[in-house]
Amino acid sequence: TREGAGVGLGVGDPMEIALLTAGAKAGLDRAALLRDLPEHREEAFDPQAKLMATWHRAGADGFLVAVKGAPEAVLARSATVLGEAGPEPLDSAGRDAWQRRNRALAGQGLRVLGLARKSADRDDAAPYDGLTLVGLVGLLDPPRGDVAGAVAACLQAGIRVVMATGDQAPTARAIAGAVGFPKDAVAVEGGMLKPPGEMTEAGRQSLLATDIFARVSPEQKLDLVDLYQQAGQVVAMTGDGVNDAPALKKADIGIAMGLRGSQVAREAADMVLRDDAFPSIVAAVEQGRIIFGNIRKMVLYLLSCNLSEILVVSVAAVGGLPLPLLPLQILYLNLVTDVFPAFALGAGEGEAGAMRQPPRDPRENVLARRHWAAIVGHGAVIAAATLGSFGLALGWLGHDEATAVTMSFLTLALAQLWHVFNMRDRGSGAFANEVTRNPYVWGALALCIALIAAAMRVPVLAEVLRLVPLDATAWSVVVGFSVLPLLVGQTGKLIRWTAA
Repeated sequence: TREGAGVGLGVGDPMEIALLTAGAKAGLDRAALLRDLPEHREEAFDPQAKLMATWHRAGADGFLVAVKGAPEAVLARSATVLGEAGPEPLDSAGRDAWQRRNRALAGQGLRVLGLARKSADRDDAAPYDGLTLVGLVGLLDPPRGDVAGAVAACLQAGIRVVMATGDQAPTARAIAGAVGFPKDAVAVEGGMLKPPGEMTEAGRQSLLATDIFARVSPEQKLDLVDLYQQAGQVVAMTGDGVNDAPALKKADIGIAMGLRGSQVAREAADMVLRDDAFPSIVAAVEQGRIIFGNIRKMVLYLLSCNLSEILVVSVAAVGGLPLPLLPLQILYLNLVTDVFPAFALGAGEGEAGAMRQPPRDPRENVLARRHWAAIVGHGAVIAAATLGSFGLALGWLGHDEATAVTMSFLTLALAQLWHVFNMRDRGSGAFANEVTRNPYVWGALALCIALIAAAMRVPVLAEVLRLVPLDATAWSVVVGFSVLPLLVGQTGKLIRWTAA
């Protein structure tokens, strides 16, 4: 603990701080204890034995070995139990009584540690043989209040949450129940897990259906990650210890704790949580889905607009018509009507239902077959509206070629601007959706309309682009034909949504 900071304040491993705090509250002075029993060496935690020990000099020739670890491991190595008068024999009835105490504490969601000690004449003696049980300590490490909501959000988003912990099964079940796992969920302990090469197909399927794994070693976590990946699932794993590094590296997405995670775990992970909060993972998933959706909208919008320009010029050329668009006009359109609305789509906050959709297949491209069909459909409708305006200007209205080109330019420009509203998600409202709620879209539309107006009103720019003034009838044709692609797109979305 920090010197002078008081009881309950400290830096380091949370479990060690909790033990030091409990000792301080009981009137124990760690510094005084170490003066009387100076630490000689430490026996590092053994994940197989689930025990660790520190050696302290006790007198000139002896040592006191202080042991802590999993309750069942400590009980199995203890021959005596510390009573009021000293060590007393620990028989089978006594072991059963201590096991019941252990299960009672674990059933309350407490992380239980067994404490023991022994005396030794030399420092190379076996540290865990013939221990004297001192007692059990229960540590309360409750899940944060927002974890249950985050777990529910994951399930709603089609993300399965599996708990793999070093705690014993009753503790794991209690914590899992507190964060939204089924109350009757079965916890499989690490001692029951076979190596992957020895599993039957039925055993694999049983493990794949298990939600809680208790008393699992780092090696078993690595095996579980591999098991899920072989089943075709995308695995994200959280971890903070040095021993978690291999499984973090193996997982498709390794997530390390930034506050209490080890440096090794952080380096092995793909993502580091700065607040060690599970809801941050859910927020990252939601933002990832929104970003991917925005990228998809941007690409779909740009390609459909560019395709419409290609079709307008190509159809006119094949049909022997005058060119509806001039090269500089196409360049101006690409700089104005394409760029700013696309950027605005990329900055959208997404639809509120992003976390109510199932996960996307990781093999799926940015544009699937249905998106390519949408690109062709939208591009064809915009091109048809532009050519319709151009043909009407030359034919029924009897305008000259310069006026007709100006009308086709304006029709295409405005149609591409209104087309941004066709980028809303299927199932979202026609008027209230992620596109109409995006302030950047409205800003982009205002800027683009101003630039189009400048092309018509600024003499130098109008001369360069070869645009001429239009009368009211021509403007009504331009506006009417420019809205057609939007109406067709919205009608198509409504039909597909109703059919689904």
